[in-house]
Amino acid sequence: MAALLILRTLTPRLPPRLALLGGLLLAANQAMASAEKPYLADLPVVLSASRMPQPLDEAPGAITVISGDFIRSTGYRDLARVFRLVPGMQVGQERGNNYWVTYHGLGGTFPSELQVLIDGRSIYTPSVFGGVDWGALPLNIDEIDRIEVVRGPNAVTYGANAFMGAINIITRHTLQEPINLVRASVGDHGIADVDAMAHAKLGPASLRISAVSHNDEGFDNLNDSRRVDTLAARADWRLSNADELTMRLSQSSVRKGEGYALSLFDNNPERKSSSSTQTAHLNWTHAASANEEILFHYYHNREHLTDGWTTYLPPGYGYPVSHPPLNRDRRSVRNDIEGQYRVTTERRQFVWGGELRRDEIDSPFLYSAGNPPPENLARGFASLDEHLARNWQLNLGVSVEHYSNEPTHVAPRIFLNTQLSPKHSFRGGFSRAWQQPLTFQKYGDVRAYDPTTGVLLVYPNQPNPDLKQARIDSTELGYLGRFTTWQSSLDVRLFNERITNYTMMVQAPSTAVLTPYIGSSQYVNLQHPVTLRGVEYQFKAKPTAASDILFSHTLIDRPSQDGINYRIAPYTASLSWQQAWTSAWTSRLTLVRMGPLSGSDGFVPMTQYRAKPYTTADARIAWHTPLGKEMKLEIALNAINIGERHQEMPDRSEQTYLATFGDNTPANYASRMIYLTGSLQF
Repeated sequence: MAALLILRTLTPRLPPRLALLGGLLLAANQAMASAEKPYLADLPVVLSASRMPQPLDEAPGAITVISGDFIRSTGYRDLARVFRLVPGMQVGQERGNNYWVTYHGLGGTFPSELQVLIDGRSIYTPSVFGGVDWGALPLNIDEIDRIEVVRGPNAVTYGANAFMGAINIITRHTLQEPINLVRASVGDHGIADVDAMAHAKLGPASLRISAVSHNDEGFDNLNDSRRVDTLAARADWRLSNADELTMRLSQSSVRKGEGYALSLFDNNPERKSSSSTQTAHLNWTHAASANEEILFHYYHNREHLTDGWTTYLPPGYGYPVSHPPLNRDRRSVRNDIEGQYRVTTERRQFVWGGELRRDEIDSPFLYSAGNPPPENLARGFASLDEHLARNWQLNLGVSVEHYSNEPTHVAPRIFLNTQLSPKHSFRGGFSRAWQQPLTFQKYGDVRAYDPTTGVLLVYPNQPNPDLKQARIDSTELGYLGRFTTWQSSLDVRLFNERITNYTMMVQAPSTAVLTPYIGSSQYVNLQHPVTLRGVEYQFKAKPTAASDILFSHTLIDRPSQDGINYRIAPYTASLSWQQAWTSAWTSRLTLVRMGPLSGSDGFVPMTQYRAKPYTTADARIAWHTPLGKEMKLEIALNAINIGERHQEMPDRSEQTYLATFGDNTPANYASRMIYLTGSLQF
């Protein structure tokens, strides 16, 4: 109860300056304790900030590293849920079969401000709406070695979609702890999962095959069931002492429940959608020496989604009863090739490279005027890490990027890091990034006609080919400290993010018959900048050899104009505690506090509706025992959403429709889910 009270009272009321002062006072107190005894644990080495291996305190920006062991200790069925524990991240569910994942909350229905990668391959979908299908990632959680979350613009390293940050999911090498595993989960809401993973050694090559089948019925009173089937294979070949080839192939198929029982004219009725994705990713690394490396990779991605339904127009609107067909069917193909060269000396690291990409989309209904032209990307990048003196380090980076029919843009970055002692470091810097508009935002042209008369009934989305790329200029100050007391650490980031030409959906004029009831919309660039200021910090501690504590807290000063603030929760906090009770029993309890949030665009632009603040909890208790020398059995009881009943993200269109009948009750409450998991490792 005390932890719950802290989350409730701290986040809504604490001003950013006081939060920062509290963090610095805590750091000072811990620093005095740290002087009593050296704390010798090494910092993790990260790659995702600059494509160069760097200790965490030397990286150009704030980075959170999530280990694979930590992820597995949560018992989560969905990886996206883990990001609620990362400072600055805002995560929610509009329905049970997918997640909304953003950094600082500034995202539409399908957030596109974060670049997400698996082993360096972007899984940010090129297909129409953008974003990431978090409910259908083409990997097994047990494959993950670690995740590096770059909190802040990272276009220098990963291009335009790393607008607010980047998530790099790094899987284990096939020779790294080659574990064979079978796991099954059963629970309420129709939860029935099977995960399997197997390794093999084939001469100079090693192979891992993983399979996932996840099933559930989603939240109560919602049509949000899910069936996900994924098969993935990774092979690593050691061609010579200097060369290694890695190939990853994956196939996933997804069937989801969509829509609501009540929607205006059945414009979003209950139905099923299905999708399939195939990916081939080839990576070649040549290490001429310990200080020189050439990397080349290519990937090919195909997506196919089917989502169609029939609407209902009753009599009384000047036309007879009509059932115009609608769909979001689409196919997309992406080809991407990239190369880089890295060299290291005693005081300097330098990396440069380039990328070429081509996206093609076929979706006749979403692009009534014809499919959008293929989109080509050409990008070059370079980063320098220079040790100026014993305790000072300079990080410089630049990216030059050109998309089809867009001006060429330059994204610079400069950071200065200093280590006041081996355990206390500060950083300050500036970075810029450009965001490429989604294909649908520029060219989306959605119209529905009466199938009998050919009359235009609705025109829900109009194209805007003149849409400009948004730009973010981010300034940050950071502190990273480690202390002897409780073997703890504190990571603080102060930020000021100024975004110009931010893209937002607004109402547009239309002569369609039903425009007074279902308006027309268009994406436009805001005329004034959006500025986000705030502080975020994370405190890690190990009070005893058997316990771990992780506390994160974020406060954001948001703009108030144009409804932008409704997309951003002004505060978030999380507290996670893991305890080993005996050699066989462990538990984890996680509390999350989220401020008010609307999240999506909806198809009713500028609708002022948002979910209320809530506090929720997840829990897990696990028992494990060895079975012989090489086998291990684990049984765990897991529960999510066991706090107060709450709505995480609204469907703004649905809420607006219900409000016309005087019903302001949330249409999509999150549901408590309890499931039992058994896993056998051998």
